[in-house]
Amino acid sequence: MMNILAFIWCGIIAFGVIMYVILGGFDLGVGIMSIFFKDEKERDLLMSAILPMWDGNQTWLVFGGATLYGAFPAAFSMILPIMYIPILIMVIALLFRGVAFEFRLKAIKTKRLWELCIFLGSVFATLAQGLILGTFVRGFNLSPHVAKIDQWFNPFGIACAIALVFGYVLLGANFLIIKTSGELQEKNYKLASKIQYIILAAFIMVSIWSPFLDPAIRERWFDPNHMLYLAILPFVTLLLLCGHWVALKKKQEYLPFWSVIGMFLMCYLGFIISSYPYIVPRQLTYMEAAADRSSLLFMLVGACVMLPPLLYYTYYSYRIFRGKVTQIEY
Repeated sequence: MMNILAFIWCGIIAFGVIMYVILGGFDLGVGIMSIFFKDEKERDLLMSAILPMWDGNQTWLVFGGATLYGAFPAAFSMILPIMYIPILIMVIALLFRGVAFEFRLKAIKTKRLWELCIFLGSVFATLAQGLILGTFVRGFNLSPHVAKIDQWFNPFGIACAIALVFGYVLLGANFLIIKTSGELQEKNYKLASKIQYIILAAFIMVSIWSPFLDPAIRERWFDPNHMLYLAILPFVTLLLLCGHWVALKKKQEYLPFWSVIGMFLMCYLGFIISSYPYIVPRQLTYMEAAADRSSLLFMLVGACVMLPPLLYYTYYSYRIFRGKVTQIEY
C-alpha cells in the first residue's frame, strides 16, 4: 500500500510540473519576446493574448511545490538548501512580473518601463527554472567538499537555462500564431521558423552531453536490453520537430503549438527515465523520501477533491477566452 501511495504522489507531482511547464511556459515565452516588438499596438495584443490566463497558470507551480513538501518532506528538505538561490530568483522574478502586469494596464508615461519589467521577470524566471532543471538532470552531490553554487551554476546548467529560454519563446510564438492574425501572426510564423533550428541544436547537445554527466544515465540509455525501446523517444521527438517544420511551411495554426508540446513531453519523459526511481537524482529514491502512509492517504483525499475543479477551471478559462485577439483587453 505504501509503495502504491508514494508512486501515485510521484505521478501527481510530475503531472503538476509538466502542466506548469506547458501552460506557464508559453506565457513566459510571450513575456520574453514582447520587448522586441516595436509597435505599441502589437505589444498590447501580445499582452492581451495571455492576460486572461497567465496568473492561473502559476497555480500549477504552487501545487507542485506544496505537494512535494507534503508528500516527500525529506526530498524537499534536501533540495531547498542546495537550490535556494535559483528558487528565490524564480519566485522574486514571478512576483515582479505579476506586479508589472498590473501596473502596465494603468500606466501611460511609464508603460514601456513596466514592459521592460515583464521582460526581465520572464527571462530571470525562465533562466532560474533552466538552472534547476540542469541540476536535476545532472544529479545532486551532497559531499561537503562540493560548494552549493557549483551544484546548479555550472556549464550544463547554464546551457539548459539558455535552451529553456528558446524553448519557451518557441512555445509562446506558436501560441501567438493561434491567437493573432495578419501581420502580427506572420511575424510569429517567421520567429518560430528560426527558433526551431536552435531547439534542434539544443536537443542534439543535451542528448550527447547527458550520458557523460553520470555513469548511471549512460548505463540506462545504452543498455543493449533497453536501447531499442528507448530509441523511440528521440525518434518521436525528431518526427515532432519535422511535423512542426512542415506545419509552419503550410501556415497551419494549431499543429505547430501541439508539436512543441509533444517535444516538451518527450524531453520530460526522457528525464523521468534517466532519474527513476530517484526523486533527488542519484541521492534519494521516492520511497526513501516519502511521508508516512497516513499523511500520503490524507493528502490524496484532498488532491482527489481539489484536482478536478482545478483541471476544470483550467479547461474552462482557455475555452472561454479562445479565439483570436483582435482588440486590447483590460
